[in-house]
Amino acid sequence: MKPVCLVLGAGAGIGGTVGARFAEAGYHAVLCRRSDAAGLDNLVQGIKGAGGEATGFLMNAVDPDSIEDRVKDVEANIGPIDTIVYNLGAQIGSRALKDTSYTAFERGWRMATFGLFRVAQAAFPAMLARGRGNLLVTSATAAVRGNQGQHSHAAAMGGRRMLCQSLNAECSAEGIHVAHIIIDGAVDAPDTLGKMLGPERFQALREAKGMGQDGLMLPEKIAETYLHLANQHRSVWTHELDLRAFSDQAWWNH
Repeated sequence: MKPVCLVLGAGAGIGGTVGARFAEAGYHAVLCRRSDAAGLDNLVQGIKGAGGEATGFLMNAVDPDSIEDRVKDVEANIGPIDTIVYNLGAQIGSRALKDTSYTAFERGWRMATFGLFRVAQAAFPAMLARGRGNLLVTSATAAVRGNQGQHSHAAAMGGRRMLCQSLNAECSAEGIHVAHIIIDGAVDAPDTLGKMLGPERFQALREAKGMGQDGLMLPEKIAETYLHLANQHRSVWTHELDLRAFSDQAWWNH
C-alpha cells in the first residue's frame, strides 16, 4: 500500500501539480477540490496516464465534517496519509473596509485558518501513532504583510502562519513536520491568477513576464520544493520558507 499525499485545493496550479509530482515519486495522490469535476478528472487521468496512482473528490472544505470525513475515508480505504498539502486559498480580492462584509471576512478565516485547524485535528492522531507525517501549508505574502484592501486575506493568512507555528511547537518532537510556504509572487496558474485577472490580462502578463522569461512562478518548480520538504531529514527540517521569481523584490523590500 502506497503512502498517501492528500491535497486540499487541487486546482490546475500548485495543488494539482504538487499532487502529480508526489504520484510520480511513488505516492497515491488524493486530490480534493470544491468544483469543476471535469478539471479534477483531467488531473486524475493525467496522473494515471503517467503511471501514477490518484483519486479525486469534489468537496467543499467549509462544509461541516467534510474534511474530517475525507481524512477518515482515505485512512480506511486508500492508505495512510503521509503528507497533507493544504493549498486552500482565501483571497476574496481587494475590498475596502466598508465593502468587506462580515460574511466575506469570516469566509477567508474559515478557508485559511479554521480549515487548517480541522485537518490537523483530524489527521494528526494517526500520524502521531505512526511517528511521522508532513503538513505542507501553502501561504501568501499576506501572511507576513498586510496591505490596503486585504483585511480578510491578511488576517486569515496571518492566522494561518501562527497556527503553523503552534502546530509545529506541539507536534514536531513527535515526528510531524509542519512547513509554512510563503508564495511571494505571481504563479503561472490558470485556476488562480488566471481567474482573478481574466483570460486577456492573464495572457498579457504571461507574455510580459512568463513563457520562458521565468518572471512568473512555475507550478512544476514549486512542486519540487514541496517534495523536497516532505523528504527532509528530521535533523534539518525547514519550518518556513518563501518562494519568488528571481526578478521580483522580496516582500520586505516593497
